[in-house]
Amino acid sequence: MNLRIIKILSIALTTALCGCAHEPSTQPVHASDSMAFDVIIAGGLVLDGSGRDAQSADVGIRGDRVAAVGDLSNATAGVRIQADGKRVTPGFINVLSWANETLLLDGRGLSDVVQGVTLEIFGEGSSPGPLSPAMKAELEASMTDEFRYPVPWTTLDEYLRHLERQGVSPNVASFVGAATIRQNVLGNAQRKASAEELKQMQMLTEQAMQEGALGVGSSLIYAPGAYADTEELTALAKVSAAFGGSYISHLRSEGNQFLEALDELIDITRRSGVHGEVYHLKAAGMANWPKMAQAIARIEAARAEGLSVAANMYVYTAGATGLDAAFPTWIQEGSYDDWRRRLMDPALRARVRLEMSDPNAGFENLRLAAGDPSNILLLGFKNKALRSLTGKTLKEACEFRRQAVEDCVIDLVIADGSRVEVAYFLMSEENVQLGLKQPWVSLGSDGAALAPEGVFLQQSTHPRAYGNFARFWQRYVVELKLMSEAEAVHRLTGLPATRLNIADRGCLRVGCFADIAVFDPQRLRASSTFIQPHQLSTGMAYVYVNGVAVVVDGLHTGAKPGRAVRRAANKR
Repeated sequence: MNLRIIKILSIALTTALCGCAHEPSTQPVHASDSMAFDVIIAGGLVLDGSGRDAQSADVGIRGDRVAAVGDLSNATAGVRIQADGKRVTPGFINVLSWANETLLLDGRGLSDVVQGVTLEIFGEGSSPGPLSPAMKAELEASMTDEFRYPVPWTTLDEYLRHLERQGVSPNVASFVGAATIRQNVLGNAQRKASAEELKQMQMLTEQAMQEGALGVGSSLIYAPGAYADTEELTALAKVSAAFGGSYISHLRSEGNQFLEALDELIDITRRSGVHGEVYHLKAAGMANWPKMAQAIARIEAARAEGLSVAANMYVYTAGATGLDAAFPTWIQEGSYDDWRRRLMDPALRARVRLEMSDPNAGFENLRLAAGDPSNILLLGFKNKALRSLTGKTLKEACEFRRQAVEDCVIDLVIADGSRVEVAYFLMSEENVQLGLKQPWVSLGSDGAALAPEGVFLQQSTHPRAYGNFARFWQRYVVELKLMSEAEAVHRLTGLPATRLNIADRGCLRVGCFADIAVFDPQRLRASSTFIQPHQLSTGMAYVYVNGVAVVVDGLHTGAKPGRAVRRAANKR
């Protein structure tokens, strides 16, 4: 057997066995004491997630916790790793993850874990629970033959426990989706909630917060989330605030109404007393690029006022979502079948065609924001007959089909049986750098956790699913030096953990959970591209989750020690 594989298996087995042999240790341990640890990571430069400069130190793990940080040269351990010259940091936190489904199919979370991610956070607008019977049926109907899984849960807590029992490598946490709460009470109806309905929505939100949800997450350009008004969102945010949670939002607009949409989030933050956060901060569309600096100024003003307002980003100039973001939201009311049926009505189709081409039609139209159909890349189809178009631009697909762009987009959605996954090239590199320079910006991939094998190869994807964190480090920390290493690690770890009220994660000190990344800062790099996205990042030497090795010498060990992570404390 290959010696490298033997080493991986040995470390994984030893840490797993040792992790079971001890209760979690939260008592401080003097680093110079001669004693036994399960694992010692020796000789590395420790960046503890606080933003403080690196210190040369050893890290001792006992059970699932960090038991010592300091000189452990006289101590013994079941496993001793020489990390000479490497950075030893808390595991990275993915503030915006869509791994909630992919982890059900492959619990390794490979594309993220090999970048050092040890916590995946779900809930941008929709969350895995709570689910009504109708929502369960709709979810099951949307699955493909290749991408199918049972749904034995109803509440958000039950989903997290299900993942934990099934086995996952990273830890998992979630916001409760504002759209998910709305669907439980109003279905997919496009109307204002009554006072009684709003009360029911608040009760469901309170239940999710009691279960440990991090807060309320909204996504306001998609149906049915777009149907919620400011009053509804504020009412839910107030429930979150009462439990020490957050309100985090894909704004109602990132383009023509970007600043107005940001004002709405700041207003909700002010009125509810909640921590407010912008998902994937960006100015979409060339005409809106100057608004990025203005948006940052508004966030700074809100923070100066005493409000807790922040943002997260991914490090690419293209976003990825569906062709639904090219359609008016009124046509999407109800189920996909309702949407499809309306598109097949000649009169409604004609109206949709006109609105899709009108920049003043009153909805967030990402097709127009992209400027040209050559700036839209087709990523994924449900219908196997259409998969030959994967990797082509929308312009190429429409020319191949000999259709005008509006008709092509409509017919692709009808034929595919889904919204069709695409990437929109919308942002400027200058704005990506400007955003990353802000000390209140953390990182989220806005992607799933995948593997370059099996069912995942049936679709293309945005390279951020494989490379967001490695690219952040490689390009913006090492090459462009937008911030120090200590600041970069803080953005990936301690900053989001503190902001989202997550205890004992995102830190590397005695008593913290042993979620740890070990890497050479010059070697961590992304390999994924838009042309060849299914490529794992490289350079991460070791990753520990709850004291168990999940990556050794850059290879996944197969271990699945991940746990459900819940908000630290309830205020009620």
